[in-house]
Amino acid sequence: MDQDGGTPILSVAGMRATIRLNRPSVHNRIQPEDLQTLIAHFAAIDADPAIRVVVITGTGRSFSSGYHLGDLASRPAAEVTGEASFEQMLEKLENLRAPVICRLNGGVYGGSTDLALCCDFRIGVDTAEMFMPAARLGLHYYPSGMVRYVSRLGLNAAKKLFLTAEKIAAPEMLAIGYLTEMVPADQLDARVDALADRLAAMAPLAVQGVKRSLNEIARGQFDVPAAILRAKESQASEDLREGLTAFREKRVPVFKGR
Repeated sequence: MDQDGGTPILSVAGMRATIRLNRPSVHNRIQPEDLQTLIAHFAAIDADPAIRVVVITGTGRSFSSGYHLGDLASRPAAEVTGEASFEQMLEKLENLRAPVICRLNGGVYGGSTDLALCCDFRIGVDTAEMFMPAARLGLHYYPSGMVRYVSRLGLNAAKKLFLTAEKIAAPEMLAIGYLTEMVPADQLDARVDALADRLAAMAPLAVQGVKRSLNEIARGQFDVPAAILRAKESQASEDLREGLTAFREKRVPVFKGR
């Protein structure tokens, strides 16, 4: 392992997978070599039907300082080298089968602000801060990232963050909808655990299908016929039978999933 840490770490415990960004000395900066590692972690999660919820967090005091720009102006584009791009990695994260919680243990900057937006929930400490420095760096952002900013936060917030490169603190992150919830640091794990447990206890077929449909709607790409097929699949599922039986019997349902 090099002195600034290592590649992101995947761990699985029961129905929960955790990905931890692991370069604390550089505030968990995401290196070009980390992209394939993250994509491999996402593929492993999608291949395991027992996983019903994912948590992404950072090691140390920061969540992430973003993607390593380095010699971006002279670096060959990903489509030229055949390597995965940061944008491609984030699209795979956004499209993960299981719901994803971003555990924002500290500051979130640059491209990692979009990484967090790819997650379904963002629970952050009340000392967190964020900024998007693209305009200050002379960088025009990639298309899917701008779509996420506008669809999640609204046009006014997206313009403020992108065009001014202004840093904002946790209360404003909560006010614009960037944070799902803001908590003191000593309550972060409890709140993440509570949400993860709740998501894992829901009917997985319905959760995963509805997540996909909602993300399509947010992108303006709603596939209605596919959503109807997912709805029909859930109506014929053991999950629905168990959910209705548990409701009638006034007990907590126990879903088996696929």
